[in-house]
Amino acid sequence: MRNRGRLQEAFWRWFIQHERQLFDFKADRERIFDELAKELRKVDPNLCFEFGPKENKREFVISAGGIKGSFPAVISLVTSAPNLDRWRIIAFRPRRLPNVVELGGHRVDPDHVEFSLVHNGRMPGIYLFLPDYREDDANLKQIGYLLLDEAIGEYDVEARVGLIKMLPKDVPTEGERYPLADLPRQFDELISQLRGRSEKPS
Repeated sequence: MRNRGRLQEAFWRWFIQHERQLFDFKADRERIFDELAKELRKVDPNLCFEFGPKENKREFVISAGGIKGSFPAVISLVTSAPNLDRWRIIAFRPRRLPNVVELGGHRVDPDHVEFSLVHNGRMPGIYLFLPDYREDDANLKQIGYLLLDEAIGEYDVEARVGLIKMLPKDVPTEGERYPLADLPRQFDELISQLRGRSEKPS
């Protein structure tokens, strides 16, 4: 823990020293992004980042890359962040309106993705139906997780979901299917219902 604290302090010192280049990164994007990624990996090898648009404050999102074992490193690094006037430091990829994802020669439109919610009485599970999905295609699987991260946020995907099963869209299954855009609302409602059940006296 003491070593992690030193690494965090060193990271934020580096960030402050390069704050101007990071805020206006378009001038030398590749170089400064490579340096930032290198500094983050010193704290934890799974850490990655995203930037929001340049406004009065720019968002700096620190992500665990979907690796649950690196969640404590994200939380600790964000908690230790200094107060920076031009930045909002955010732990984990937040919920966003899902966008088209292109990866490994695949292009998946979230409007063509569906889901079903299930649960085991304690945690929700998600069946995600992707066009032309194949179990042996790692890129399509990564696209599915990226879409889930955008729909309900990285933290909830890893910490509050049990089963995640990805299937081709044309595979018949039992239960209702819904467009991906409806997942945040239904997920939150199911979490609330399950919490209510756990709080009832037995």
